[in-house]
Amino acid sequence: MTDETAPAYAMVQIKIKNPAEFNERYSQYVFPILEQFGVQMVAGSPTPTTREGDFDGNWAAILRFPSMSAAQAWYDSADYEPFKQLRINELTDSNSIVFLEGFPVTVPVS
Repeated sequence: MTDETAPAYAMVQIKIKNPAEFNERYSQYVFPILEQFGVQMVAGSPTPTTREGDFDGNWAAILRFPSMSAAQAWYDSADYEPFKQLRINELTDSNSIVFLEGFPVTVPVS
């Protein structure tokens, strides 16, 4: 069950074919769309440290959404759809995006 007070996170792993082309055709357009949904990039790196399992990408990121519904709304939005298709079908060799529901935000009592 989704809790609207809980943030959501996206774990992203992609293998970009050409970083310059990816930035030119995708990144510069997608970041403003993410901002419309209240997204923060928590971490991102072309060289993450893999301790277990396989990492076949050349870019990994963690995105923080205000809620799971915001994450789903962004992923399914008409604004993002053409860029999603471009990323999947032309700009990358592999893609993995996993959404995780975070814990509800609590305010500490002083």
